[in-house]
Parts: sequence; C-alpha cells; structure tokens
Amino acid sequence: MFRVVTPQTEEQLQAYFTFRWTYLRQPWNFPPGSEKDEYEQVAEHRMLVDGAGKIVACGRVHMNTAEEAQIRHIAVHADYHRRGLGQMILGALENVARDLGAVRAVTNSRETSIDFFSACGFVVEREAPNELGMLKRQQMVKKLTDFSSLILHPKWCQELQNTWTDTIPITEHMGIKLHQYSGKTLETRASLNKNINVHGTMFAGSIFSLATLTGWGLLFLQLKERQLQGDIVLGDGDIHYHKPVTMKPRAICNIESLQGKFSLVEKDKKSRFTIQVDILDDESPVAEFKGVYWVLPATAPGDAVS
Repeated sequence: MFRVVTPQTEEQLQAYFTFRWTYLRQPWNFPPGSEKDEYEQVAEHRMLVDGAGKIVACGRVHMNTAEEAQIRHIAVHADYHRRGLGQMILGALENVARDLGAVRAVTNSRETSIDFFSACGFVVEREAPNELGMLKRQQMVKKLTDFSSLILHPKWCQELQNTWTDTIPITEHMGIKLHQYSGKTLETRASLNKNINVHGTMFAGSIFSLATLTGWGLLFLQLKERQLQGDIVLGDGDIHYHKPVTMKPRAICNIESLQGKFSLVEKDKKSRFTIQVDILDDESPVAEFKGVYWVLPATAPGDAVS
C-alpha cells in the first residue's frame, strides 16, 4: 500500500532530493544540486512511499500569490509507471494547495507530460520559459474551486454515495463522504465532530466503518470500470490501530492492494477479493485495515448492501 508523507528529517529530505535529481535531472546530464531552486524553503514537499518506506513518487507545491499555487517536480519511479501513482501525488499536492487557500494551480509541463496533466484537468494556457535553458514547456492551469475536478466518473461516484446513504443510513450521520477518485485511488473522509468520543478522539468503531466502506467503495467502482455487476458483501475485516484520530479522518485505498479474480464475476460466479485501506489523521497514518469482500452474482434491485 502506498501513502503520502512529508519529508522532514535530514535523511528523508536527502532521499527526496536524490529521487528528484535521479528522475528529473540526471537523464539530461545535469549535476546533483540542479534539482533544487530558490523556492525550496517556502514550498510544501510530498513523497509517495511503499510499505517498506521506499520512495516511488514525489512532487512539490508553493504559492505564487494568495490564490495561485505552483506545482512542480512531479516524478514517478520507472518501475511504477501507469499505475496511478502520478495522479495520487498530484492529488495530494492539489489538496495542499486548497488547504493553503489556492483557487487555481499552475504547472509548467514538458511536452512529454502534457497528456498526463490534461487527463488530470489541466489546460494549456501559454508557453512557459524553458527549463534550465533547454527543456521546452507549456504553462497549464487548473481551477481548484470545482469539487468535481477531484473525481473521475462523477456519476458512478454519486451513485456510490447514494447507495451508502440509502442502504446504510448511518453513513449520513457519521458524515462519511467520497472525497476523491482517480480511477486507481479512492479517498473518503468523515466528520470528526459526528464521531467523537469522551476523549476527544474518533470512535474506534467509526474508524472501522470508514475503512470498511472505503474498501467496499473501491470494489464497487472497479466493477463499474469493467462493466460488471454483483452484490458486494464484507466477509471479514481486520484493523490495527496505532494512534488516535484527533483532526481530519481520512481513508485511502489504492488499486495496488486489490487482489481477486474479476474473471469469475464475468462468469456470474462468486469471487473473493482482499483490499487494504489506510486510515490517516490529516496526513499522519494511524491505522491499517485489511478486508475480505465477496462479490456475489447480482440479485434483484433493492436488496440491501452488507
């Protein structure tokens, strides 16, 4: 499972800048140090790491004005291309920009990455200054005030949210909402105020429910992606809590953790899937959930979701 972290220690920062140089400067024979610029101290840095803590993607954002954020230096490990990690790190940087008050994001994209940013909602505005005097770029812009820009397949996502509301009414009382779906990653959020205990932290049962629904939701959307139907039920769930949730409950599930056979669903047979969901308090990992779900042959409309 992948998670977004902020490099803070000297060791983490060194690894982060080395990764940036390796994928963004070394291929053009620029020396170490060329990956840095004058904005490093005022920027927010993020990196995506795997379960062993290895960096697989990185990126940076800083504010140009009170309303405009500049996104730069997105890089993905060569072994992890086309697995949605670029979208995941970009989404994290956009969320940081929103939290800082930005209403639009700009990026100066090389020609090779224009298609990627276009698929993520950016549009070409004008030609940008060449990078390091030789790499041609286009300035691309994205509005951050439109919530739908966070979501791929908004109709499916709305159907998922409606399914939760209609069949599991407690989700409405808990304030569980689908926040972001990239096709590879699903993020949900919950209201801390609606799930707070006498200690001022989130109920453990609420955390479990948030995780369960997030895994269920990713499987629901992946069935949609494949034009398949089936009834999804939770078979088993195991969660490990490390820290309490005290600020912003978030649940993130990546397709990399999804294991199972959609071929059995295609044949209208029962199929077992396992999914991991990471629970975060804002950006701090606090729990991991591993769920076993079954996709059963579809029944008549109106049957309850389990």
